[in-house]
Amino acid sequence: MGSIKMCQMMLFFAVLSAVLALTSGENSTDSYWLLRIKSELVDPDGVLASWYSRTNTCSWKGVVCSDDQLHIIGLNLSGSGLSGSISPEFSHLTSLQSLDLSSNNFTGSIPPELGLLQNLRELLLYSNYLSGKIPTEIGLLKKLQVLRVGDNMLVDEITPSIGNLKELRVLGLAYCQLTGSIPAAIGDLKNLEFLDLQKNSLSSVIPEEIQGCVGLQNFAASNNKLEGEIPASLGNLKSLQILNLANNSLSGSIPLELGGLSNLKYLNVLGNRLSGKIPSELNQLEQLQKLDLSSNNLSGTINLLNTQLKSLEALVLSDNLLTGSIPSNFCTNSSSLQQLFLAQNELSGNFPLGLLNCPSIRQLDLSGNSFGGVLPPALEKLESLTDLLLNNNSFSGKLPREIGNMSSLETLYLFDNTFTGSIPVELGKLQKLRSIYLYDNQLSGRIPREITNCSSLSEIDFFGNHFMGSIPATIGKLSNLVFLQLRQNDLSGPIPPSLGYCKKLHTLALADNKLSGSLPPTFRFLSELRLFSLYNNSLEGPLPESLFLLKKLGIINFSHNRFSGSILPLLGSDFLTLLDLTNNSFSGPIPSRLSMSKNLTRLRLAHNLLTGNISSEYGQLKELKFLDLSFNNFTGEVVPELSNCKKLEHVLLSNNRFTGMIPSWLGGLQTLGELDLSFNFFHGTVPAELGHCSSLLKLSLNDNSLSGEIPPEMGNLTSLNVLDLQRNNLSGQIPSTFQQCKKLYELRLSENSFTGSIPSELGTLTELQVILDLSRNLFSGEIPSSLGNLMKLESLNLCCNQLQGQVPPSLGKLTSLHMLDLSNNHLRGQLPSTFSEFPLSSFMRNDKLCGPPLESCSESTGQEQKRLSNTAVAGIIVAIVFTSTLICLVLLYIMVRIWCTWRKVMILSSDSGGTEHNMEEEKWDYGDEKKRKGEYWKVNTMALVPSKEKQNPSSPTCIFQLKMDSETMVRQGDVF
Repeated sequence: MGSIKMCQMMLFFAVLSAVLALTSGENSTDSYWLLRIKSELVDPDGVLASWYSRTNTCSWKGVVCSDDQLHIIGLNLSGSGLSGSISPEFSHLTSLQSLDLSSNNFTGSIPPELGLLQNLRELLLYSNYLSGKIPTEIGLLKKLQVLRVGDNMLVDEITPSIGNLKELRVLGLAYCQLTGSIPAAIGDLKNLEFLDLQKNSLSSVIPEEIQGCVGLQNFAASNNKLEGEIPASLGNLKSLQILNLANNSLSGSIPLELGGLSNLKYLNVLGNRLSGKIPSELNQLEQLQKLDLSSNNLSGTINLLNTQLKSLEALVLSDNLLTGSIPSNFCTNSSSLQQLFLAQNELSGNFPLGLLNCPSIRQLDLSGNSFGGVLPPALEKLESLTDLLLNNNSFSGKLPREIGNMSSLETLYLFDNTFTGSIPVELGKLQKLRSIYLYDNQLSGRIPREITNCSSLSEIDFFGNHFMGSIPATIGKLSNLVFLQLRQNDLSGPIPPSLGYCKKLHTLALADNKLSGSLPPTFRFLSELRLFSLYNNSLEGPLPESLFLLKKLGIINFSHNRFSGSILPLLGSDFLTLLDLTNNSFSGPIPSRLSMSKNLTRLRLAHNLLTGNISSEYGQLKELKFLDLSFNNFTGEVVPELSNCKKLEHVLLSNNRFTGMIPSWLGGLQTLGELDLSFNFFHGTVPAELGHCSSLLKLSLNDNSLSGEIPPEMGNLTSLNVLDLQRNNLSGQIPSTFQQCKKLYELRLSENSFTGSIPSELGTLTELQVILDLSRNLFSGEIPSSLGNLMKLESLNLCCNQLQGQVPPSLGKLTSLHMLDLSNNHLRGQLPSTFSEFPLSSFMRNDKLCGPPLESCSESTGQEQKRLSNTAVAGIIVAIVFTSTLICLVLLYIMVRIWCTWRKVMILSSDSGGTEHNMEEEKWDYGDEKKRKGEYWKVNTMALVPSKEKQNPSSPTCIFQLKMDSETMVRQGDVF
């Protein structure tokens, strides 16, 4: 079908060509068609100004005529700044052999009418803005030798009709948006020498038919989506000099047949999925100059020898799985090798001494391996070396001072090793040194002053060592310094004023040291400074006002120092993205000038002495993501203008004096992840709108004067990890919607007035880990057994409520629990046995709890039984005493009757006595009776009151008995 369609198109264009050939008059001349083409173009630079009818066409700009001046055979308008579409009228220039419209601004599609130009040999349309498909009619250009239409926005598949261009030598389709597979018809192009398909979205496999391009010298198909294996048939392309298949998805092993490409100079297959060993057959490529096999999954040892690859200038094997060491015979003194990149493999051993036989090496990268040992002093033999990258290995020992003799050295990367000792002063001789990275080692001592003699230095990174002493006072000599990183050392003393003369500095990082003193006024000269980091030092005093002149500052971190005064000097730049002044002694209000920093994303001013209100102008900071004003003395309400900061993720305002109600507009901050308003004077209710903050992870509203109930909308915060509402005046019940907050791992609701029972739904919050604190509320009812499901819980506080019933046995299964407080409730019954390790204070002031660590439940029962036995004993004693008393009274009655009878007898026997004598006797007898009564009473009392040794708790019975005895005696006295 394809061939029939092609024949039909050829017939159509043949008829059309005949009709055009019969057209007579001026309209048929080439100049006429060129003027028609000109009228459709936009020519801002007047390149086509020479094109007008009264001049010789052959003198027009870009026009090439035949020798007889009768026909236009070439048109070169490359780089003329023309725009518009490519006119179909070009098809009338039938003698045209070369058409070059490259590097312009043409849009639209490639007109299929160009297929009429049967004499065309070169068609150059690259570097425009052409779109659409490559027209099938291109296949009609039988004489075409060069077709370059790359660097456009062409789409769809490569038309198979290209296979009809038998004379084609150059095919350039790179940097487009072509899809589909490489057409097998390309294999029919026997004369093709240059095939460039880079930077498209071509997929599928490389066709075997490509071996038909026997004259192919350059095949570039990098940065596509090609897959499958590299065809072994590529080894048949004996003329091939460049093979670039980088950054595809090719797999399998590298074909051994590639070793037969004797003319190959450039082989690049980086960024694929190739595996297996590197074939030793590649050592046969004597013409090879650059070999890049990096970023694959190649394994095994390095078996490529520079002794055989004598033309090799660059060998790149980085980012593979290569093991072993570098062969000792890798190089010879006659080597041409200039670049050796072996980074990110699994190579090991000491520094490969064989490399010292490669004096031509300029760039050596052994980073990201497992090399160890000390660096050999003979390293200085690599006199041509400009870049030495040994970082991310296990090298140790001291840095050899001989490095100072490597006079060509420009880059020295030794970071992330275990080097010790000090920096050799000989490094000061490296006048060409631009970058020295020694971070993450164990270097110590002082930073040598000689390092400031390296006048070309632009980057210094000594982060994470143990350097001590002061920063060299002569550091200002490094006039080319752009990057200075001395963070996390033990440097002390003041910052040298000369540092202010490093006027090209972009990054200054002196954080995590022991620097002291104030900032030098010379810093006003650092006009190029972008990053200024001084945190974790002991710097002090007010900031120099001249810092306001640093207009390009983007990142400032002065946190954890002793700076004081106003922060205004740091606000001169309109490009601030981060300002962190945490933990200083800055005072006064935040200057309104801050609102000019429209790109500010992080503002951290916590732990200072700042005062005043939050200005409404800060609502202009629409890029703000992190706002931390906590631990200051700010007052007033949170202004509604902050609602314009829609990108806020962290709002930290705790420990201030803010008043008013919590703003409901906070619920509109969809990206809010942390909200901390604790320790302020907010009142009113918790806004239900906060339930709309679906990204919220932490909500801290504790230590305010909030009242009312928790809105059920809080259950919508399904991402919430921490909720802290402690020490407010909240009331009501815990909403059942809390069960939706499945990611909660910290819940604090203590010291409020919550009522009702503890919801059993809390037991579904199985991620609770840090604490569940419901203490000091008015909760009642039983502890829900579902809390036993909180297996990760480490702290549970339910004290000071009105909880009743037993402690659920399920709580005993909480094996992660290390803090428990159930005190001050009305709980009873036996504690789970696993609670024995908790202190007594965890359970005090309850009703009848028992079990370890409290008294055992059996002892408790025994004491209750003992109390019942004592009562019975008391009853028996009362009965005995009562019976004894009754018997005594009966005996007393009998004795009184006997006495009365005896008295009567005595009176009768003494009737003969005088009256006076009888009166005295009666008086005596009465007194004696009283005495006897007194003695009787005394004896009676002693008999009835038990001694202290035998006193029984039922002593009230004895008192009752005494009372009965005395009343009886009174009644008996009345009888007499």
